[in-house]
Amino acid sequence: MEHALSPTTLTELRRPRPYPAVSVLTPTHRREPENAQDPVRLRNVVAEAKKQLEADPAVPRDRRLDVARQLDQALAEVDLSHAGDGLVIFAAPGEHQVWSLARPVPERVVLSDTFLTRNLVSAQAAERPFWVLSVSADQVTLWSGGTERVTEERTGGFPLSRSRENFDAERQQRIGDLRSTFRDEGTRQFLREVDTAMSTLLREQPRPLYVTGETAALSLLDEVGSVTKNAVHVPHGGLAHGTPDAVWQAIRPLVAAEARKSTDSVARELESARGHRAFAAGVDELWQNAREGRVRLLAVEENYRVTVRDDGGDHLVPAEGGDLDAREDIVDEIVEQCLETGAEVRFVPDGALGDADGIAGVLRY
Repeated sequence: MEHALSPTTLTELRRPRPYPAVSVLTPTHRREPENAQDPVRLRNVVAEAKKQLEADPAVPRDRRLDVARQLDQALAEVDLSHAGDGLVIFAAPGEHQVWSLARPVPERVVLSDTFLTRNLVSAQAAERPFWVLSVSADQVTLWSGGTERVTEERTGGFPLSRSRENFDAERQQRIGDLRSTFRDEGTRQFLREVDTAMSTLLREQPRPLYVTGETAALSLLDEVGSVTKNAVHVPHGGLAHGTPDAVWQAIRPLVAAEARKSTDSVARELESARGHRAFAAGVDELWQNAREGRVRLLAVEENYRVTVRDDGGDHLVPAEGGDLDAREDIVDEIVEQCLETGAEVRFVPDGALGDADGIAGVLRY
């Protein structure tokens, strides 16, 4: 199952497909007893997708059978033991993908000529993704971080390893010769290559960066390169060969501290916007401003959800989830629209926005 949404991947997902491109969304659960319902619910929503394919006269028989096979293959790949809060299946002629999200999604089936991506975009923003670079003299490992976890990321040439011929970093640590290891020209060249690879990745997928390693390793990486100078340094060795849990435990306090600083910063910006009459709140007001590209900063409480419908004019009004014209993921729509127009999107703890009703923004003009 997929977790990390890069700009390149998003562009590919948004590419028009031969009709039908099927998007299947369903909520999932991380823990018992709620997760007992997930297998049945997933099978039912996939069955509903096949039913809609069968009933659509615009879908030729051979194409319908192809997409149905893709749905079956996707269903077989789902591992609900590692489920997040939402699951998305994309299926089109000759292809399928399964995405596990750290943010709930409404249950739905959509047949179109493109995949429905707004829930992926919103989940990615809510997860506040970051990179962790774990450095040692002989290996550098890249980790992708998000909500309560990190996973090893094999992209951009990572992990990078250095030949162990005539080289034993562990022995040098045991005999107290680690500092001379990081004065070695071979090590310097190795870390220059690391800096180049990480610079390329950050240009393609910009995220906050944490760097772990012995103090000597962190110092040398700063000396020979530039990419880690603005990163958060975590003087903790051994993680280049470590486990995801060990990496997470090492950086967790720093991630939490950065999240608190971010929330405080958002609160100050919103308060300033009130004084300058550049403040907006509520889904109706934010949706209108998002469509006009006027939102500079959008703040959303992490678990804020609201179902609305169009009142027939230019406004959104509350609705029930069962209404035919209900829009259950309007918050995700607003998030995606704001990101499309260059706004900064921040997710904050529930209750952090006070009387702003779960969602607020700073306007450009």
